[in-house]
Amino acid sequence: MPFFPDVFHEIAAVLALAAVVGVVGLLLRQPLIVTFIATGVLAGPAALGWVAATDQVDLLGSIGVTLLLFVVGLRLDLTLIRTMGPVAVYTGVGQIVFTSVIGYFLALALGMEPPTAIYVAVALTFSSTIIIVKLLSDKREIDALHGRIAVGFLIVQDLAVVLVMLALAGFEKGDDTAGHLVGAAQVIGKGVFGALVVGVVARLVLAPLTERLARSGELLVLFAVAWAVALAALSELLGFSKEVGAFVAGVALASNQYREAIGARLVGVRDFLLLFFFISLGSKLQLGQLAEQLVPATMLSLFVLIGNPLIVMVIMGVMGYRKRTGFLAGLTVAQISEFSLLFAGLGVSLGHIDSDALGLITLVGLVTIGVSTYMILYSHQLFDLLVPWLGLFERRVAFRESDAVTSDAQVAGLPEAIVVGLGRYGGTLAQALRQHGISPLGVDFDPVSVQRCRAAGIAAMYGDAEDPETAVRLPLQRARWVISTVVQPEITLALVHSLRDAGYRGRIAATVHDDEGARRLSRAGVDIIFEPFRDAGREAAARIHAAEHAGTEGKA
Repeated sequence: MPFFPDVFHEIAAVLALAAVVGVVGLLLRQPLIVTFIATGVLAGPAALGWVAATDQVDLLGSIGVTLLLFVVGLRLDLTLIRTMGPVAVYTGVGQIVFTSVIGYFLALALGMEPPTAIYVAVALTFSSTIIIVKLLSDKREIDALHGRIAVGFLIVQDLAVVLVMLALAGFEKGDDTAGHLVGAAQVIGKGVFGALVVGVVARLVLAPLTERLARSGELLVLFAVAWAVALAALSELLGFSKEVGAFVAGVALASNQYREAIGARLVGVRDFLLLFFFISLGSKLQLGQLAEQLVPATMLSLFVLIGNPLIVMVIMGVMGYRKRTGFLAGLTVAQISEFSLLFAGLGVSLGHIDSDALGLITLVGLVTIGVSTYMILYSHQLFDLLVPWLGLFERRVAFRESDAVTSDAQVAGLPEAIVVGLGRYGGTLAQALRQHGISPLGVDFDPVSVQRCRAAGIAAMYGDAEDPETAVRLPLQRARWVISTVVQPEITLALVHSLRDAGYRGRIAATVHDDEGARRLSRAGVDIIFEPFRDAGREAAARIHAAEHAGTEGKA
């Protein structure tokens, strides 16, 4: 007998429970995926038994998954992969290959059948782009070198999972291997033809249509949702999965000038509907089954949490990156993705694996997402703790970064002022110093900012203010000033300590946004403290006063 009198009351209660669990997850600094699945377990038959309207919940969840793949396709940034060069492709493909191969033999050793072992191994290779981008953005590391590399190979992973799901669309449960291959070939052929048709439609129809619809933001978003769901439905009729169709629908609009507006408006809707997918997934988990899978889940989770970062560190070390860059980028693959759960769900629907395997993968997802969140949040502390043992993952000459630093230092000569942080404030400051006859050198962890500064004719080099080795590599011989425009006081404090340890005895200036930060920097020996907002406010008031005074004199 249903716990609630109708579907509306059931959904209302589940949403309220999700909000409460979400608050707890927020306090524990956990991603929403974990809290959503936990809500499903609590609301499902294993606990409260609230979820009875499974068809309605599954429908909402299916639309949420469709929008998820649509937004991924919509924001497919192939230029980022090209910008990062081979490291994104090599690291992404290498991590997928090594993780899947090692994971397969590990799954076999845990007693799984080969088909289940294949699904489990492949599921372990995908990491959550949504979670990683959110965490790196919160830490303001999305534009750091390791952040850009991580996002680059996460895009490679997203492409790989779509290709795998596309290939699976041609396979049904059975023993006819030749028939499987023929079916897969037919599906891939139809996929290529469909992609060409969608490309033509995107160019000849969607571009002018969105131009007209953009006059109404609400209508533009409604069209985007309709386009995504329609192509997902058509994809299923052609023998693909809904997810593949939704992804292609997003790619068709990826070059559209309104893609950012569409994506920004859809994020909230997507996250709300994904709630029902994860609730549906969690409600189907049986706590008794999870207890039985505790040992294999622990072994697989340890492999993801430790093995995946090691694989990335080895690849990046061989490619000539420093151990710090490899370590910070490697931590971003220490969890499995929402796509891993989608992939396992597809395997269940095709009859390749059973619900026990899906439960195992979900449990691994809960553990790895939960633990890796803290690993990424405290990545710098972890690096400082493990740095004595990380030398194995760095070549004697980390040429990918050290060569650039050497050439940059040579170009810079011996600067008189070093500006750390080349955003709008720091870049303008560097240009103003040069106009006043002071030779500047810009330093930033964002390669794009470094290139922009060089294009303006100012010497610049890559460097991370939090990295103690950065101060050692700086050309400090003639520098009279080191100026930090980084607004986080703790980062500037770390830079100050590194500079003193490197023997720098010149003067230091720093930027802050609050009084407490100013006091901390003053106690650390910073000579001049800039407060951009206050300084800009005073300057604006002075200019207004001067304009009024000039106007009064003119009238007189």
